[in-house]
Amino acid sequence: MQFLCKEYQDGNPRVRSLVTETRIHLVPSLNPDGYELAREAGSELGNWALGHWTEEGYDLFENFPDLASALWAAEERKLVPHKFPNHHIPIPEHYLAEDATVAVETQAVMAWMDKNPFVLGANLQGGEKLVSYPFDTARPISETPAAAPHPLDDYEDDNPELQETPDHAIFRWLAISYASAHLTMTETFRGGCHTQDMTNAMGIVQGAKWHPRAGSMNDFSYLHTNCLELSIYLGCDKFPHESELQQEWENNKESLLTFMEQVHRGIKGLVTDQQGEPIANATIVVGGINHNIKTASGGDYWRILNPGEYRVSARAEGYNPSVKTCSVFYDIGATQCNFVLSRSNWKRIREIMAMNGNRPIRRIVPGRPMTPRERLRLRMRL
Repeated sequence: MQFLCKEYQDGNPRVRSLVTETRIHLVPSLNPDGYELAREAGSELGNWALGHWTEEGYDLFENFPDLASALWAAEERKLVPHKFPNHHIPIPEHYLAEDATVAVETQAVMAWMDKNPFVLGANLQGGEKLVSYPFDTARPISETPAAAPHPLDDYEDDNPELQETPDHAIFRWLAISYASAHLTMTETFRGGCHTQDMTNAMGIVQGAKWHPRAGSMNDFSYLHTNCLELSIYLGCDKFPHESELQQEWENNKESLLTFMEQVHRGIKGLVTDQQGEPIANATIVVGGINHNIKTASGGDYWRILNPGEYRVSARAEGYNPSVKTCSVFYDIGATQCNFVLSRSNWKRIREIMAMNGNRPIRRIVPGRPMTPRERLRLRMRL
């Protein structure tokens, strides 16, 4: 925070561009109560572990609704996407009840995510030096859908329970953007911080391969909101001494800037009607990626995508869909891709069908004389 403010005031063009063109939200601590306990105990002898849980005993990173398992169960029953969505999956009712076993911090973060149309997020942690991306939940082998047989590589063979997100390639790009700019994150020739290197010398790993767990913030964010969220483990020491903080900052400074700039990669735009009025909650569908997003209250949207050419459509209730081709380039800067939707007559058609008892309306063939009964029915409808 200090760096962004100081560099902005000093006229740093990179920071000025980032601050001017990006809505940046910073949370100094998700678990202030736990941090206070760990700070009082000090960092020696692993006392940082005291701060892992909240005062009520919750592990916040595993306290979110497990939407991934719900999605996979719906896929098994062939309910996706017509009866069960592949995006913006609602929060289960029992999570919103007054007596729910949910931390107040978790409830606050879920409400915060619903209030703001976040696009890119990262939760910063310690104790390892890598970037972890969704899914964090491991899919049970018995639920893995049948697919055409193909040769398995070592990664798949060792991890038959892994389930990649539809945005797997994009998540890897985002993770690499951080790890490659870090001063030491990709220097894994000595192994990982505490065990062998799990990242194949890249500094990135899918969460379910490394540390599978259900109910993570990353999986929840991906399946409930528009936001692509990753976990960034800044360094091996979970509670570094004050004398080490300056070097830790230098190790991560460029990575933090590069990662934040990735929010401007992909497509963005407005969805409006023919009168120019914004359409909120319109669905943006990208061909080849089975995960949709929605427009914000002002009809605006952002969709992080890797470089390439995409067939993109915008859909909304009561409107005809619109489709266009949008190109994403390697340079930072999202491609503008706006949509204007025309009103659909389906609402009026449904009303007429309801008046007719939802029975098919007989089509009148030109040139063929109507029977007296057909003429009487036509008069009644008119």
